[in-house]
Amino acid sequence: MDEEGYRLQARVVKALAHPTRLRILALLRDGERCACDFGPLLGLGQANVSQHLGILRKAQVVDTRRDGVRIMYGLSDQRLTGVLDTLGQVARDQFADAAAALTEVTRD
Repeated sequence: MDEEGYRLQARVVKALAHPTRLRILALLRDGERCACDFGPLLGLGQANVSQHLGILRKAQVVDTRRDGVRIMYGLSDQRLTGVLDTLGQVARDQFADAAAALTEVTRD
């Protein structure tokens, strides 16, 4: 892969590298949502949510469409659900490894 290919991959990974953005993507797993839904669901202000949605949109991780006065967000590619699943599995495995290591340390 050339440098531009890695740059494009990094753009997507960077967009995923925030807990709030991962939570937004988790909410989009089952389909589109109105931008107005995210604030109450995440317990965040609209300005904060808008910033995160903008980052996801710029990285082309989410798509938008207008529905009357509402802006609807959806995953740009359903394969992202697999990426999210893999990230979750890696994090769980790392947590399990860390917990096991801490258990060993506290037994000594």
